[in-house]
Amino acid sequence: MPSAPEPTPFAAPRAGDSLFQSPLHRRDLFRLGAIGGVTALGSLGSAFGAGRPIAGLDGTDPLAAKAPHFTPRAKRVIFLFLHGGPSQIDTFDYKPELQKRDGQPLPFDKPRVTFAETGNLLGSPWKWKQHGECGAWASDLPHVAGEIDRLVLREVAARHERCARRRALGVAHGLRHVCPAEHGLVDPLRPRQREPRSPGYVTICPTLGHGGVNNWSSAFLPGVYQGVPIGNASVPADRATFRHLTHMGASADEQRAQLDLLARLNARHARGRDGADDLAARAESFELAWRMQGEAPEVMDLAGESAATLERYGIGVKETDNFGRQCLMARRFAEAGVRFVQCTHSYKWDQHGDIKRDHTKNALEVDKPIAGLLQDLAARGLLEDTLVLWAGEFGRTPVSQGSGPSAGRDHNPHGFTVWMAGGGVKPGFSYGATDDFGYYAAVDKVHVHDLHATMLALLGLDHERLTYRYAGRDFRLTDVYGHVVRDLFA
Repeated sequence: MPSAPEPTPFAAPRAGDSLFQSPLHRRDLFRLGAIGGVTALGSLGSAFGAGRPIAGLDGTDPLAAKAPHFTPRAKRVIFLFLHGGPSQIDTFDYKPELQKRDGQPLPFDKPRVTFAETGNLLGSPWKWKQHGECGAWASDLPHVAGEIDRLVLREVAARHERCARRRALGVAHGLRHVCPAEHGLVDPLRPRQREPRSPGYVTICPTLGHGGVNNWSSAFLPGVYQGVPIGNASVPADRATFRHLTHMGASADEQRAQLDLLARLNARHARGRDGADDLAARAESFELAWRMQGEAPEVMDLAGESAATLERYGIGVKETDNFGRQCLMARRFAEAGVRFVQCTHSYKWDQHGDIKRDHTKNALEVDKPIAGLLQDLAARGLLEDTLVLWAGEFGRTPVSQGSGPSAGRDHNPHGFTVWMAGGGVKPGFSYGATDDFGYYAAVDKVHVHDLHATMLALLGLDHERLTYRYAGRDFRLTDVYGHVVRDLFA
């Protein structure tokens, strides 16, 4: 498709230029502002890829490559978020003493503040086995357990909304500020693999509860670092897409002309005004949205994947199809240059009752897709520099909520398990431990801020050197906390 020479992005109009070469109704301006409507993937050479470079209103490129502080071990992150809080003592944290004392009172005090009334100890109703050369324990998760030599397991100590932002989705620091979603940890200094052809963060079928859009907002970071949702938790993965992906009323040439006009209007508006970052971020999102029309559909289309790959992820099987599609799309987005991809299994893991029934169903839905993702990344040579994180908001109590076959477990932020794989972490390794019943992190406790500081270090970033001025004070992505857990590094 031929393209006319394009003006410098956001350049001020020259003398004699008219911004209104043809009549422009006020409604047309609103329509221009709605083009694309999302932060975009950019193009890999489609008809939409010949557009202008992205630039801020001051002429600088907010997505230009920036050097990391030191050589990174990981280039990208895939976050597997199990929304609701999976039980550590029913998945990866085997407690023989809990099994032995099932039904007895807890032999020490419960936390001073609890979420609900709980009773006696509740042993795990699942069978446990040791797996792999490392001999780590796992319950009835046969597929992920088969990959256990790739994992580093660790115990963490950190409410749904707050934990969803703080540990699973982002960094929190109090003062009632919503902090950047965790993609903000990846974006600020990470070099772009293709410049500037992808957002920093894509979240697939995210939850709209417990924080909603704040979970992928940029908060105190510049607006260019906000996340991009694909569908939401109420939309099946096979129907999830970016909103407003296709412009029904204008061709690519027409959209290009509209965006050129919008750039000039923005430049005129910005002259002599301070603090135009939000406007620049919005204008940039229009540019990227224009480009993404050529790439995003191809990235999200799984039709070209082999039958063996689809089977590996459990696609085509009722129980595993939805999360399997999320995991396979995550691999495809990672290959396309997206640095932080989140898959959400929502909202299913908050088992205050019927934990045996519901955790069994939940585990069936995610077990094969997660193992398939790890196998696929390894086979493609991506696991070495892709950090995969498995986590929920918190864990569950070793004491029961309710009684009998319908018993469940309450929230437990005092000790729970997360695991990582790839991305420069030590495989087949367990770090830290909870007490004999799995209630409190007791040995080598890792706090949420330590988790983020460690992730940043794996990405080549020193968390103490990332400071942003916001609302009259300086903010760090880990606030004033966080220690890098170097024992986890390969």
